[in-house]
Amino acid sequence: MALQKDPDADEGRVRFFSRALGGGTEPDPRFTLANERTFLAWIRTSLALMAGGIGVEAFTSDVFLPEIRKTVAVSLLLMALLVGGGSFFRWLNVERAMRHVSPLPLPLIAPILSSGGALVAVTLVVFVLLRTG
Repeated sequence: MALQKDPDADEGRVRFFSRALGGGTEPDPRFTLANERTFLAWIRTSLALMAGGIGVEAFTSDVFLPEIRKTVAVSLLLMALLVGGGSFFRWLNVERAMRHVSPLPLPLIAPILSSGGALVAVTLVVFVLLRTG
């Protein structure tokens, strides 16, 4: 017995995506798939930041002072949150731009990631320079 598709479900899904993506014309599937791969790369980066934040908090109690450990762990976890959440909006805005043949939006995730990474690095450099022993 063959499965039959529900035409109403397909129509509802098409309406939902058309509204979410703001209409326009369907871009070349290669560009849509490239946008999706970029989204997944940002998600992997977010997961790595999350693992780093958890790792710092769980395994460095004998290395860092509690204030430094918490600052680094929370910074990494906040960056994970921002990159993970921002990646969806980045994907959506790029998809909309491609559908309307308009310039791609500037990435907001990259400055967040670079400034957050710099904050963590500065914190660690200060800790190493001020560490006695």
